[in-house]
Amino acid sequence: MAPIFLNYLSITQLSVIETVGGSVLKGLSKIESSYTGFGEAYFSEVEPGAIKAWKYHKEMTLNLIVPLGTIKFVFCIQENGKSFFQEIIIGRESYSRITVKPGIWFGFQGLDKETSLLMNVADIVHKPDEVERLELNEILYNW
Repeated sequence: MAPIFLNYLSITQLSVIETVGGSVLKGLSKIESSYTGFGEAYFSEVEPGAIKAWKYHKEMTLNLIVPLGTIKFVFCIQENGKSFFQEIIIGRESYSRITVKPGIWFGFQGLDKETSLLMNVADIVHKPDEVERLELNEILYNW
């Protein structure tokens, strides 16, 4: 990961525990250093090829987990009129959590042939005035 992104992003490999009848997929524990509190958890379905972008949280720390499918996340920092990008792909095959601190633009795209499932464990409850949004074409990135 490029040094410019280290203030905003961390990636944690997660455990998959194989059990009879189906696996247990770990997500987040309050004893981990990336845990900053609990506000809410929600799931977002991402259809194959669908792009959901761009969002910028002013206060919320996100913990993004993809237990089903595969999703490409793109993070963008804009400085001095330039855009810098960091791509991270996670899913069932590379089971990890991306912790995203406030202050960075991001979007994501479903890469799987089936619907992917994204879970976010956020440290605060969603507030409409806490998040900024841009249209897909407002940040130039070749999806």
